[in-house]
Amino acid sequence: MSDILDLSPLKARAAALVEAALKAGADNADAVAVRGVSLGAEVRNGKLEEMEHSEGGDLGLRVFSGNKSAIVSTSETDTKGFATLAERAVAMAKVAPDDKYAGIADAKLTGVADTDLDMLDAGNVDLDALRQTALAAEDACLCVKGVTKSGGASSSYSLTGVVLVSSNGFADGYMRSRHGVSASAIAGDGTGMQRDYDFSSSLHRSDLKDAEAIGRGAGERAVARLNPAKMETGSGTIVFDPRVSAGLVGNLAGAANGSAIARGTSMLKNRMGSQIFAKGITIVDDPLRVRGLSSRPFDGDGLPTRKLTLVEDGVLKSWLLDLATSRELNLETTASAVRGIGSAPSPSSSNLAMLPGTETPEALISGVKSGIYVTELIGRGANTVTGDYSRGAAGFRIRDGKLAEPVAEITIAGNLIDMFARLIPANDLEYRYGTNAPTILIEGMTIAGR
Repeated sequence: MSDILDLSPLKARAAALVEAALKAGADNADAVAVRGVSLGAEVRNGKLEEMEHSEGGDLGLRVFSGNKSAIVSTSETDTKGFATLAERAVAMAKVAPDDKYAGIADAKLTGVADTDLDMLDAGNVDLDALRQTALAAEDACLCVKGVTKSGGASSSYSLTGVVLVSSNGFADGYMRSRHGVSASAIAGDGTGMQRDYDFSSSLHRSDLKDAEAIGRGAGERAVARLNPAKMETGSGTIVFDPRVSAGLVGNLAGAANGSAIARGTSMLKNRMGSQIFAKGITIVDDPLRVRGLSSRPFDGDGLPTRKLTLVEDGVLKSWLLDLATSRELNLETTASAVRGIGSAPSPSSSNLAMLPGTETPEALISGVKSGIYVTELIGRGANTVTGDYSRGAAGFRIRDGKLAEPVAEITIAGNLIDMFARLIPANDLEYRYGTNAPTILIEGMTIAGR
């Protein structure tokens, strides 16, 4: 993997592609290049089911002819073919529609955040070690009383290099590693079977949750779901487990995305500066979080990233903006652009988190007379245009402040604006995903059962 760690060849190819575009008549151009290697092992019932070792790279070129632009991509590593690719891209740009908001950044704005994000774990990882990790997770899962079958376990490692080169003079890149382990368990028999899972993902192996703990967690979750009851339709308090509460923060990010705001297709389009959460609630997007799963030193426009407070003390303070949406909305970019090989930059969150509240999850639950502790959500029933929210759910009944029997085949519903206003976070925030939140309580939601 030593050659993957050297970004110089990747930078050279991206620079050659930009140069070819300028020679072909482009007014401006930028190129993104990605190269990576991934290893993975999947096991089931103590046997190796699949082993993967893949390696590859791609380049994407964006060219501008006045206010017109076009994007092409290639996996070609030989620079001899770049001239033809660039000529095709320029020809495409000349017949594309005008977009007065698109364009590369002013050179004075570009740069890289001066922070060591510690995103690279370049330690040796081999397929046999990954196989052993997956087997350890599965074995721990099968040792849980009540688990009847393995749903499989896996372990993985990847190493990715990303480079951005632009005709404005920007040329930089970064490396990111990723480790992962997961397990799935099946409890019960016949039509009464229940399945659940657990997983861990981190940039550094030392931060990865123990494989045995992942396996046990998957097994215990599956067993706890056995013999679920159904509920009567009504209203009640919903407590979201951290594994699903992050979705609510993701809904906020979708509504606060500059593209949605510019199109007028967001429930937050007229709410900048408004109190949308209770006082004390803060939501931040931090691309500079050390060892963060979605950290990045610069964004897809080549601008240095910075910590952004979306919500402060319950008040909406910002939207997620890239250069194009900031120009359209006449605002300053938040350096939130992400860029794919075959797509233009667009706004997106990085390490997004709702900061913790003051009460423990147990204290929040103790005050609930009747409700549901939700551990699984099904479907994509969150409309960030209207705020309508309706999701299939499963979890555990809450009775008189205590968790009771498992429940399933229910639907919880409400409106995101109302839900945000009533939301109460617990103090148990952990940074396990790209988007994170603590346990969350929301009163007065609709529960549809039998």
